[in-house]
Amino acid sequence: MRRADRLFLIIHALRGRRTALPARGLAETLGVSQRTVYRDVADLQLSGIPIEGEAGIGYVLRKGADIPPLMFNADELEALVVGTRFVKAFAGARLHRGAQAALLKIEAVLPPELKQRASRSRIYAPARWHEARSGLIDRLHEAIANHQVLRLDYRDEAGRESAREVEPLCLAFWGGVWTLGTWCRLRTDFRNFRPDRITQFVPTGECFDETPERGLSAYLRAVGGEVDGID
Repeated sequence: MRRADRLFLIIHALRGRRTALPARGLAETLGVSQRTVYRDVADLQLSGIPIEGEAGIGYVLRKGADIPPLMFNADELEALVVGTRFVKAFAGARLHRGAQAALLKIEAVLPPELKQRASRSRIYAPARWHEARSGLIDRLHEAIANHQVLRLDYRDEAGRESAREVEPLCLAFWGGVWTLGTWCRLRTDFRNFRPDRITQFVPTGECFDETPERGLSAYLRAVGGEVDGID
């Protein structure tokens, strides 16, 4: 995380709080050491941000330094809270951290009655999905973002094994399984692969360019919003 983003999150975490927020809690949320939090808070204080408190006790933003609450209604807030719960449960570590940071920003500027209403939502997501815990989704996500050609060892529903070279285009979660949408060079067509059936994969070292005929837009047109053609 960039330092500028971290400082921004610290300010947002302190907004609207009535009690001191310990450095330990900030460190866990931001994924840094407590020493880093102490240094960042000191720098913010030197720059004129009215943060009060000290190491070992916690920090608050001086009364009167708050900003108006976000203009969300109760249903919108609940939708955001539930959405972040699902991202934290089913996506990889990268999006898990992003969802946690986003929820922190939202909750930091809410009036108490809306914060309590949002936290009382009874729609939950289970513990993090096995593909998310294993880091598989993160690695596939990175390959998609970097346009990396992948070599897959894959086992289909009947247990048949095959080796594929694919251009990964997107990931989709359908409530029970993830699918990886690709252009399959073996089939010269779009194909969906279930990550839980990928026995191993490695980047080939080649990067691909999306074209109108075999890029994401063409893939979405081909599947028509369905997950047809899973190998």
